[in-house]
Amino acid sequence: MKKYLTIFILAVAVLLVFGWYRIEKLPATNTQSFSVDAAEVGNTSFNELSKGKVTEVKAKNEEQNKHLSQITETLQATLLSGSEKGQSVEVDYQDTLTNTKLQEVNVGDVIVIGKISTPEETSYVLVDRYRLPYLGWIALLFLALAIIFGRVRGFTSVVGLLASIAILIWFITPNILAGKNPTLVILVGAGVIAVVSMFLAHGFKQRTMLAVISTLFTLGLAQVMAYYFVIGAKLLGNGSEEAFYLQAGYFGNINLQGLLLGGIIIGTLGILNDITTAQCATVEELNTANDKLTFRQLYQKGSSVGREHIASLINTLVLVYVGSSLPLFLLFTINSKQLWTVLNSSTIAEEIARTLVGSITLILAVPIATALAAYYFHNQKPPVVQQTKQTDDYWDKAKQKMSKP
Repeated sequence: MKKYLTIFILAVAVLLVFGWYRIEKLPATNTQSFSVDAAEVGNTSFNELSKGKVTEVKAKNEEQNKHLSQITETLQATLLSGSEKGQSVEVDYQDTLTNTKLQEVNVGDVIVIGKISTPEETSYVLVDRYRLPYLGWIALLFLALAIIFGRVRGFTSVVGLLASIAILIWFITPNILAGKNPTLVILVGAGVIAVVSMFLAHGFKQRTMLAVISTLFTLGLAQVMAYYFVIGAKLLGNGSEEAFYLQAGYFGNINLQGLLLGGIIIGTLGILNDITTAQCATVEELNTANDKLTFRQLYQKGSSVGREHIASLINTLVLVYVGSSLPLFLLFTINSKQLWTVLNSSTIAEEIARTLVGSITLILAVPIATALAAYYFHNQKPPVVQQTKQTDDYWDKAKQKMSKP
C-alpha cells in the first residue's frame, strides 16, 4: 500500500512540476489583458445579475407564424439577491419559442435578472431561468447512490471527479486563456487527471499502477495521431460559434487548432480509463485463478475480454459524439443536397475526427494494457509458487540423472 501511495505522489508531482515548467516556458500568444465579468452573458454586459421571483405578469403578447412563436412579456419580480435585494422591479422578456406553454414565464417562477444601467435609465431583463436548486438535488442523488452502492470506492471516485473538475478549472482553463499552447496544457492536465482520478477511484494497487501507465502511454499515441489527422485534414478548430467568439471576442488570439487537439484528448480520457482499468483487472484475475498461465496465454485470454469491451465502447463513443452534434448534422443536411458537402464541412469534419481518433485510441488501449499487465503479473508469481517450481525442477533433473545408464 505504501509503495503504491509513494508512486502515486511521485507521479503527480513529476507531472505537475514538469508540466508547469514546460507551460511557463511557452510564449503567450495572447498579449492582450482580459477579464471576464461575472455579469457578462453572450454579447450583452449587465451591471449586475440577480435572482428574482415573478409576482405578476403585467402584459403578454404572442405572434405566431408557421413554425415559431415570438413572445413578449412584461413581468413584475421581487429581487432575491444582489445589492437591491427585496425591491420589486419591472422585467422585460422577449424570446422566440418553439413550445410556448413550456417556455413562457409564469407567476412564481424564479428567474435570473440582468440589470442594465445607462445615464438615461435603468432597465431589467430576463436572462435565464434559475435551475441550480434542481441541479443540486440531482447531484445529491448521484452522491448518495455512489456511496450506497459503491461504498468506499464510490466515495473516492466522487473525490477523484471533484479533483478532475478542479484541475480543469484552476489549471487547464487559466493557462489556455493566458495564451499558452492548449495542446501541451491539456496533455499535462489530462495526465494529472488520469493519475489522480484512477488511483482514488480504484485504490493503490498493482493493477491501478499498470492501468495508469497504459493510459498515459496511450494518451501520448492519441496526441500524435490527432496532431497528424487534424493538420492533414486542415481542421482549424473554428467549426463552432463558441470557437469564433473565443478567437475574435473577449479573449484575444487563442490557438483554436490546439484547443481542438486537446479537446480530443479530454473527450477520450474518461472511456480510456475504463478500458485500461478493466483490462489490467481481468489479467490479474486470470493470473490469480491459474498462476501457471504463460505470458502468451494471459495476453490471449485478456484480449478476448478486451475485444468485447472494444465493440461496446466504440459504439458508445460514436453515439455520444453523434448525439451531441445531431442538430448541426440535421441543419447541414437541410441546407445541402449532397452528402459529401455535409461531411466535408469543418463542423462535421471536426466531430468525425474526434470520433475516429477516440475510437482508434480505445482500440490501441486494449493490446497495450493487456500486454503490460500480462508481462507484469506473469513475472510476479508468489514466492511459494516460485519456490515450489524450483523444487520441482530440482527433482525432475535428479530423476533424469538417475534414469541415465
